[in-house]
Amino acid sequence: MEKNITAPLLESEIKELKSGDYVYITGTIYTARDAAHKRMYESLEKGEQIPIDLENNVIYYMGPSPAREGRPIGSAGPTTASRMDKYAPKMLDLGLKGMIGKGKRSEEVKNAIVRNNAVYFAAVGGAGALLSKSIKKSEVIAYDDLGTEAIRKLEVENFPAIVVIDSEGNNLYEMVLN
Repeated sequence: MEKNITAPLLESEIKELKSGDYVYITGTIYTARDAAHKRMYESLEKGEQIPIDLENNVIYYMGPSPAREGRPIGSAGPTTASRMDKYAPKMLDLGLKGMIGKGKRSEEVKNAIVRNNAVYFAAVGGAGALLSKSIKKSEVIAYDDLGTEAIRKLEVENFPAIVVIDSEGNNLYEMVLN
């Protein structure tokens, strides 16, 4: 089923999403990869604030290539989500509602998704140039020293993704194998 959703995510929208649904996301999402997640996690462990409010937000596991002239961002394909599995449960417990990446997630992340009524989306790997066309604005908001791994605030319009793990824990990858 195809659905149009808005980010930040609403609890009611998340509950309607089912594993295997095609979604088009419009609104504000954030980017963060390994280095940014590590830095945020370490800050949280020290009791410090992190640079983004996780409440109801979506993090896209992506580090873009440089923008071509006239474009807000370069190629913007997903990175392997399992590299953030160490950090994701804590982020979800703090209000994160959506993650976009590629590949499988750990059982611990799946449990945190269910516990927090969240969702894991997959974006198509290898389609970064196409995905970048859905990104209308890009602004580095934290950790500029990390280069492509800096945290960015993105304004997206009809960003295509697939629900892999829904809020009930149904996992598209496991369903396909059975």
